[in-house]
Amino acid sequence: MIGLSQRPLLPSLPARVEAIDLARGIAIALMILSHSVSGLLGLRQVPDWGMVPVHLITKFSSSLFIMVFGIALAVAFLSKVGTPDWPQRRRKLMLRGLEVLFWYKALTIVEMLPLFPPEDILDALLYQRFAIWVEILGFYALALLWLPWVLPLWCRMSLWSRLLAPIAVGIISVMLERHFHFWGSEIFKALLVEDADHYTWGQLSRLPLVMMGLLIGEAILRWYGEPASRRRLVACLAGVGVLSLAGFATLSFPESYEMLMAVAWNDGKHPPAVPFMLFSTGGALVIMALCLLGGRSASLWLKPLTVIGSDALRAFIFHIVAIFLVLRLLLGAWQVYSYPQVLGIGLGLILLTAGWIALIRRFRELSR
Repeated sequence: MIGLSQRPLLPSLPARVEAIDLARGIAIALMILSHSVSGLLGLRQVPDWGMVPVHLITKFSSSLFIMVFGIALAVAFLSKVGTPDWPQRRRKLMLRGLEVLFWYKALTIVEMLPLFPPEDILDALLYQRFAIWVEILGFYALALLWLPWVLPLWCRMSLWSRLLAPIAVGIISVMLERHFHFWGSEIFKALLVEDADHYTWGQLSRLPLVMMGLLIGEAILRWYGEPASRRRLVACLAGVGVLSLAGFATLSFPESYEMLMAVAWNDGKHPPAVPFMLFSTGGALVIMALCLLGGRSASLWLKPLTVIGSDALRAFIFHIVAIFLVLRLLLGAWQVYSYPQVLGIGLGLILLTAGWIALIRRFRELSR
């Protein structure tokens, strides 16, 4: 363990890293596609060719989204830990957490309005039950309230400690989920390590992905500006991603198609199981590597995705409102369209989301 005074300060990047926005945008786009299918049609109505490969690929989104959360934390804030303005930046992160918490509760109402009576919605607002499609916002809201307080501890840890931390936390999370009763509180258990009866993203069970993101973000801070070092980082991420996918293939052999179908059906997603996480994390790492490899050129070629990734909260709000308030509640679009039509709606929503963010940004520029 070494103190901050002994550890070289991390450099700050001179400008926004478009590759991070692109990776986040890809994660959100896959999420929009998945939510459009499950929110307007339902998985039971999806044909097999829609589950594998189409819906299967969307399983990369959750791990990629959480990993990029850690990367963004590292790139934007890790180099500021221990500086005189760190308390102000920590407060900024926590205020962002409160903002996300507000939208999490507001979008919980939006999601549940077409589906549940008022008493169930009230229970969800009071943490007596959980929604489904907006729950990842709940994870981010809580994480932003406590992670700023432990970032200094992360900075004081040695490199080997930081590398081993995701594995240690993952093992502890699994042991707690399987063997600890949490004083009889299923809700507390679900919020911390997840529970089979509740659709949540546990703070501890998903923390290894955030830690992986912090490690990748630190590597980006150190090496992104040097082409040779960046290529080595890309090769490392891609290699680990391919190894993870190979591990999934090994575990699923000889019933590979059945395992792919199980992953597409979210088997092992909540609480996280090894095969699902190998597949989801492996794909996320490969996508992240490709985004870093493409850099600014890829971000320009895939501009709509980069725009979405540059304002993730607004993108999330827009697509949830569009699917559940406009299409499902106001237009009665539940199971009205075929699977190919719903896919088209999802793709259209991705473009509309990018257009909405660009429009809001333009209005802000004109109003200055």
